[in-house]
Amino acid sequence: MAKSFKIAVIPGDGIGVPVIDQGIKVLERIGSKYGVSWEWDYFEWSCEHYNKKGRMMPENGLELIKNHDAIYLGAVGFPGVPDHVSLWGLLIPIRRVFQQYACIRPVRSFEGIPSPLANADPEAIDFIVVRENNEGEYSEIGGRIFQGTADEIVSQQTLFSKKGVDKILEYAFDLAQKRSGKVTSATKSNGIMHTMPFWDERFAAISKKYSNIKTDQYHIDILTAHFVQHPDWFDVVVGSNLFGDILSDLGPAVAGTIGIAASANINPKREFPSMFEPVHGSAPDIAGQGIANPIGAIWAGAMMLEHLGYKEAHDDILGAIARVVKHTTAKTRDMGGKATTVECTNAILSEM
Repeated sequence: MAKSFKIAVIPGDGIGVPVIDQGIKVLERIGSKYGVSWEWDYFEWSCEHYNKKGRMMPENGLELIKNHDAIYLGAVGFPGVPDHVSLWGLLIPIRRVFQQYACIRPVRSFEGIPSPLANADPEAIDFIVVRENNEGEYSEIGGRIFQGTADEIVSQQTLFSKKGVDKILEYAFDLAQKRSGKVTSATKSNGIMHTMPFWDERFAAISKKYSNIKTDQYHIDILTAHFVQHPDWFDVVVGSNLFGDILSDLGPAVAGTIGIAASANINPKREFPSMFEPVHGSAPDIAGQGIANPIGAIWAGAMMLEHLGYKEAHDDILGAIARVVKHTTAKTRDMGGKATTVECTNAILSEM
């Protein structure tokens, strides 16, 4: 029996608009194979919206999308609107109010996409960064005093809760049970004396519940080095909001290009919609040129399908992507080719 899903589409800024268009083409095609139909509900919330209305989204924006089955986001950010305004006006409210506390960012190398690493094995990089998405270093606690004077002081507080840390660690361990059975923790307890030792304590406590899972942990500075020197060491890597953010950009860069990187902001209890997006950002420098890599958005769409219960459809899309980047010339510039956004998508559609 065919099933229909109502998706809130927020194309956003820059290259977000064309890559989401291409992602929808792929989802429509794969949907016809698996008996899935889509209702696309567009919301033109962006920096352009901010310039016109003084807000990234309407006051009732979250109310408008809270009953959708998922959210499909392109990218947010454009010159003229400070990044903290665009982020805190749209993405962070969605992530926090909808309790999307697990940010899942797969990292995988593909044969045909050159890695910047010398002698990189195209099958060696295959891991997932699990980022705590609601608290940590990205808190709203802080402020400034004596602003504009020589005595100006700025304060920003990190906030870790036992509930929040335990939830993301358990998510990472549960995910590892479906994969190779290893969890790596990103920490910095030798330099950050309260929050990171607490994170380590909770990691040790949660790991005792998963005796079949191998564990290790590294300070964030050496962990970034290991991502470059030994990316084959990792299966599931879990980190705080800031550490997870940094690692999930470094990972796909090591694999070849951030243009293919996808992300899922998950509400595990499904009380609210989860949000799926490419990681590459709005890339204003190439916006409007038709050369953006659509794979990050297409992969994010595949992750949305998996979340909605169609794992086989997800795998079909990833298989088509792998075949295109290995065997065809339909690769965009960031992958070493000359194809346009549309040409790359059309090749994936042909493979499907």
